[in-house]
Amino acid sequence: MSNKTHNVLFICTGNSARSILAEGLLNQLGGPKGFHAFSAGSHPKGAVHPQALQTLATHHIPTDGLRSKSWEEFAAPGAPQMDFVFTVCDQAAGEVCPVWPGQPMTAHWGQPDPAAATGSAEAQARAFVDAFVTLQRRIQLMLALPLASLERLALQKQIQNIGKQ
Repeated sequence: MSNKTHNVLFICTGNSARSILAEGLLNQLGGPKGFHAFSAGSHPKGAVHPQALQTLATHHIPTDGLRSKSWEEFAAPGAPQMDFVFTVCDQAAGEVCPVWPGQPMTAHWGQPDPAAATGSAEAQARAFVDAFVTLQRRIQLMLALPLASLERLALQKQIQNIGKQ
């Protein structure tokens, strides 16, 4: 792989759980491979769900700097140019996204919202772990792709297929 940094944006409506988990995971797993993750929401909640931070911390993933923010930050002049944009919730996938400079590859990696889990505290925590494990597997599959040797259309198909697994 080249020495290029690959910027990746994970989008969800509230940017409080799934996209935050994905940002933390990719920065931990993909940082040494030249990936830098960000997350944002179409209608950010303004705060990260405490259980998302706890789930990351339990798995020894740094949470410093994680915050709920609008996707407008990444469509503004001077924002990092994205190579990949993933929606991780169904609602955000159906929304009209900003125009991303540089035409990044996009895919939908839909995931049930762990913040919407009901029941006992244990059941709610389990929903966050389930989301974490699914996102971790998808990110690992993406990191295993031979980015340098895949043509753009083949890579686009591969990242879309990861979201269906």
